[in-house]
Amino acid sequence: MTQPATRSLPKHFKFEQPKSPPVVVNFKGGQVTSDAGLSLIAELDRKLQITSQLARCFQDYRSSNRIDHSIENLIAQRIYGLVMGYEDLNDDEELRHDPMFALA
Repeated sequence: MTQPATRSLPKHFKFEQPKSPPVVVNFKGGQVTSDAGLSLIAELDRKLQITSQLARCFQDYRSSNRIDHSIENLIAQRIYGLVMGYEDLNDDEELRHDPMFALA
């Protein structure tokens, strides 16, 4: 019986562009996300100000000294979750620990 050929992968890859710092990719694991596309969505939102404009449509009657999250942040959290396929509000409890959602 013959053994399948195995390829050894380098420990890391380096991508270099002129006049830019190199990007190093490795396989050491750590926290990984499948929601990296959210960074593009968040950047578009910041440039087009979608959630901030939508937030201006709401009157916030909450006591200002008891507010942890602004209306805009709450709207962004909900919209970003929906865009990324998390339709259930129960997902928000898990997503609050996701580094990509925190970054967005």
